[in-house]
Amino acid sequence: MQSIVIDTNIFISALIKEGLTRKLIINSQFKLFFPEYEFIEIKNNKEEIIKKSGLSETELINLIRQLLKYVKIVRDSRIVKYRTKADEIMGNIDEDDAVFVAVALALNCPIWSDDKHFQKQKEIKVFTTKEIIELRNGI
Repeated sequence: MQSIVIDTNIFISALIKEGLTRKLIINSQFKLFFPEYEFIEIKNNKEEIIKKSGLSETELINLIRQLLKYVKIVRDSRIVKYRTKADEIMGNIDEDDAVFVAVALALNCPIWSDDKHFQKQKEIKVFTTKEIIELRNGI
């Protein structure tokens, strides 16, 4: 089973709407990973996610717990030695997303993101949601 790092927008999309992204995560044939630092950011933006999703705080917490059955949190301590390289890769593109590259480097795996700026770097393979669907369906 292949490992894939998911970006924050993918995770938040699964929280906000019961749609394709959530189904892809729950029914994934991949091992999905998410940086600890970004998980803290999701917690810090809980109110906005509740507003957009229409969920109560309890429902959101339960949904996060459900998704974390399928997505493993990668501790910051596991990726610290990859941060310099990740910063070099993403520094001129979007340094805030270097954490995803660091996880991908640590796990030697691709990233799942629909953010076009990830495509500007050439070190890590990045799959869009469309490509994840194609991989899942064996196209």
